[in-house]
Amino acid sequence: MPEEYAEKMSRKKLPELLLYVRNRAEYQEEAVLAALDELERRGESLPDAAALRAELLPIVEQQRQQQLLREREKVQAAAEQNPAEPAVAEGPALYSPGTIVLFSMLPMSMMIGGGVLLGMNLFRLGRKRALLGLVLFIIVYMLVVSNVLAWAMLQGLNPYVAIVLFNVPAVLAYLLWFWPRYVRTTTYRSRSLIPPIVICFLVVWGLQKAMPYIIKQQPKEVQMQMEQMMKQ
Repeated sequence: MPEEYAEKMSRKKLPELLLYVRNRAEYQEEAVLAALDELERRGESLPDAAALRAELLPIVEQQRQQQLLREREKVQAAAEQNPAEPAVAEGPALYSPGTIVLFSMLPMSMMIGGGVLLGMNLFRLGRKRALLGLVLFIIVYMLVVSNVLAWAMLQGLNPYVAIVLFNVPAVLAYLLWFWPRYVRTTTYRSRSLIPPIVICFLVVWGLQKAMPYIIKQQPKEVQMQMEQMMKQ
């Protein structure tokens, strides 16, 4: 819901945003908070913005807790009405943090694999802006970190250590930044691992085809180290 309001407010004009704040009694508290966030993003400062946030945040939090309570009561009532049926996990089908870590550390997929799984979670949850942020993060991360580690390998860094150093910071970003901020759920059904495994094999096959070209683009010292790794 917060993402939906943020998306909605991003398309509003300034007078419309101010209308949400001035006539806040006529709108949902969460919508008013989203309007305040959008005004702040556009550089529009309101003198009573802090007071409004302090007033609305507890109300919004209470509404969310009440919504969660109602959902749990519905689940409990359904379970009591059908005691013979096995309990079915509620929530969307997502790849778990453990699966994301696993595919981020596998040599065949590395941090890109974990990022793809996390991106599929965000897409399923409708977090389109968060998905765009994840894609930009991966692109910038690969450009910056790959160049830094290429320089470090020229200075004598072990290639296997370089691979670990390439993956670990991205994994921490996935788990400590993207998951708690944008997934924000502990109730979900774990998705099958078969599709990502198949995708990983396809990626490995593609990399094997592209590896000669990739090696040629590297400095000679890095080329020698990469060729030694492939022989091993």
